[in-house]
Amino acid sequence: MVVAGDFKNGITFDMDGNVMQVIEFQHVKPGKGAAFVRTKLRNVITGSVIEKTFSPTDKYEDARIDRKDMQYLYSDGELYYFMDMETFEQIPLDADKLSDNFKFVKEEMICNIKSYKGNVFSVEPPMFVELLIIDAEPGVKGDTATGTTKNATVETGAVVRVPLFIEQGETIRIDTRTGEYLERA
Repeated sequence: MVVAGDFKNGITFDMDGNVMQVIEFQHVKPGKGAAFVRTKLRNVITGSVIEKTFSPTDKYEDARIDRKDMQYLYSDGELYYFMDMETFEQIPLDADKLSDNFKFVKEEMICNIKSYKGNVFSVEPPMFVELLIIDAEPGVKGDTATGTTKNATVETGAVVRVPLFIEQGETIRIDTRTGEYLERA
């Protein structure tokens, strides 16, 4: 059980069937009246953020979020298949469970799968990936001093902004959180 008076940043609990995570909390003891806990909560599954006030004695069930590294195998167009590296069990997931930065993931990469009570709600790709450029616009000669960038398509089909000196056939490192080019690999 989680008691509202013991809230800390990052704690997850089950509130009315929703998994909530404490982002911010403040214990308030007004001069008159009872103390209370003012919080900012994130719904872990939907990502929405709410503000709520609790009595310090309110109790909620603990919500344990399971995190597991799994290998991305392939997509059949509708479902994306991941394999548990320990048991070799395969699980299919819908595209709505994948984040926008999944466009940087290619087959055989390890992703972090988050679930609550056996239901997967999120797939996180690795923070950094190395991908081959399959198509890049030609750079304009003399434009190198301005820090100008151009579009390049990587092997997963994602488009990334890269410096002008990067050419087709090179491998680059990408930060999947921001989608930015970091360096040549």
